[in-house]
Amino acid sequence: MRLATLNDGTRDGRLVLVSPDGAHCAPAPVATLQQAIEEWDVVAQAFAAINHFPEALDPAQVLAPLPRAWQWLDGSAFQSHGDLMDAVLGITKSKTDLPLMYQGMSDTFLAPTADARFPSEELGIDFEGEFGVIVDAVPMGTTAADAMSHIKLIVQINDWSLRTLAGLEMKTGFGWVGAKPACGMAPFAVTPDELGAAWANGRVGLDLLVDWNGERFGAANGAVMGFGFHELVAHAARTRDLVAGTVIGSGTVSNANFREIGSSCIAERRGIEVLDQGELKTAFMAFGDTVRMEAVDASGRAPFGVLDQKVVRA
Repeated sequence: MRLATLNDGTRDGRLVLVSPDGAHCAPAPVATLQQAIEEWDVVAQAFAAINHFPEALDPAQVLAPLPRAWQWLDGSAFQSHGDLMDAVLGITKSKTDLPLMYQGMSDTFLAPTADARFPSEELGIDFEGEFGVIVDAVPMGTTAADAMSHIKLIVQINDWSLRTLAGLEMKTGFGWVGAKPACGMAPFAVTPDELGAAWANGRVGLDLLVDWNGERFGAANGAVMGFGFHELVAHAARTRDLVAGTVIGSGTVSNANFREIGSSCIAERRGIEVLDQGELKTAFMAFGDTVRMEAVDASGRAPFGVLDQKVVRA
């Protein structure tokens, strides 16, 4: 099952069920995705009964599946990305068995074709391709094994980052605010069964194709997360209840052979340049640049649709 939210002039849009071919849709039994996730057991049964899609799906009217969320928690679950960034920055982390996670901006998720607005190119504008999950209400203390049943939807995300600010904010010991503006989200939120064998062990085993200004930049696969999404959910719920509609991210999708398959963010490419050549060669994004992200399976099918954004001056 794939869900989308259409622009109807309201802040949260109108929820629809998307046809298998992605070209048509049917009205949902509830108004919004937030309402659906809060009443999931009942709403999912109503969705299952829909087999007619009378409305053409206009990509220009598609918002983020969840245009705003009560909570956005982003992890950093790909070891190769973390190791590379630590090596470049000269950071030695204390060893821990806990995932890395921060709480980000959740009141806006940008539509899949919405411009990404920034005040200056000097901020080090960078994209970060990742996957995320949307959970129903998760009680405090939920185990990783039990957390799997709370994952109702999977999404694809562009976690925009401003690298010039990121290092400064990290050094304060508090966390990111200015360095982490609104994320973009691909058109469709999908149920785990929609991914078939590509959803395994709480991980999304799809290649995330990233094109920067029309040229392939990366094609990392999400299957090698150091922590599965169920483990990230359990970590987040260790000391708090998670409200229905909480979005939890994987962090930048990265594979250890990044030199061959490319990267899902510019910072990783720059890190490789420093290690291999001793200097930076790739600049961050400029106004007018575009980034396109599409997670595909072995047949080339893109279950989340396409996330395609342009960087513009605010």
